[in-house]
Amino acid sequence: MDETTPLFRAGTVVLAGRPNAGKSSLVNRLVGAKVSIVSDKPQTTRNAIRSVLNGPSYQIVFVDTPGIHEAKSKLGTTLVHAAAESMDSADLVCYIVEAGDRKVGGEDEEILSILSEVDSPVLLVVNKSDLAGRGDGLTPVRDLYGERIPSLAGAVAVSARTGQGLDALVERMLAFLPEGPPLYDEDIFVDRPEKFLASEIIREKVLLLSHQEVPHSAAVEVEDYKSPEEYPERKVLYIRATIYVEREGQRRILLGDKGARIREIGRLSRLEIEEFTGHRVYLDLWIKVRPGWKQSEADLRRLGIREG
Repeated sequence: MDETTPLFRAGTVVLAGRPNAGKSSLVNRLVGAKVSIVSDKPQTTRNAIRSVLNGPSYQIVFVDTPGIHEAKSKLGTTLVHAAAESMDSADLVCYIVEAGDRKVGGEDEEILSILSEVDSPVLLVVNKSDLAGRGDGLTPVRDLYGERIPSLAGAVAVSARTGQGLDALVERMLAFLPEGPPLYDEDIFVDRPEKFLASEIIREKVLLLSHQEVPHSAAVEVEDYKSPEEYPERKVLYIRATIYVEREGQRRILLGDKGARIREIGRLSRLEIEEFTGHRVYLDLWIKVRPGWKQSEADLRRLGIREG
């Protein structure tokens, strides 16, 4: 290799943090595409989704983990286990906190206990720095969390909303990536099929439009996905999907008055899937009651939340 040719670096960076610290928004902004759903409700992310940022001499594979929290069901235990497991094999863990943090809450205590045992270096990423006001918004947050992380490798202030500090963040990440070839083809930006992304878009709209009692009890299964790319005779992408809830009352909430809410969930989902895939979409959306699915290992595996 010519001495002037930059070395290529490739590796994995895990994004960890309490629910709604901005992990999904941050990875979407870095990758430049929507690869993780965003909601103001906790425990939005349920799968460790890998997305890819390609640069001229690097490839960063981001792993957006489920938010770590105190598990109260088999679903919760599965999410926390997946988040912790992903950290051990990462080249770098980015611990996402907020610029306004002035005390360590219970959820962050859970995360810090896991980070205290990981061997991977940890970079403290202070999000929402645009809301911190004047002065040094980084130092108090770094002091708050830094002394609790044995493998702390530095801190950087960013804003997923405005893009502030993201170039500096990428530069800091590259220092921890090993030299080597890309891990994915350069035209891949997420390691999940379109069918999975469609189910996540539908679930996001459920989170957006439903009452507080529904989100944690809702799961989406795409049962049929027929794309014009696979079926040349079709002119429309056909999707049949079922939203599962645990109680009849939750089903009625999602239906809404005379079916108004489920129609709006379907409309918003269809528009976003059309934008994402480039195809016109026919979305056949159903709601079914499945009591106790969050406590069922078989259901968690069938819905793709638990592997194995």
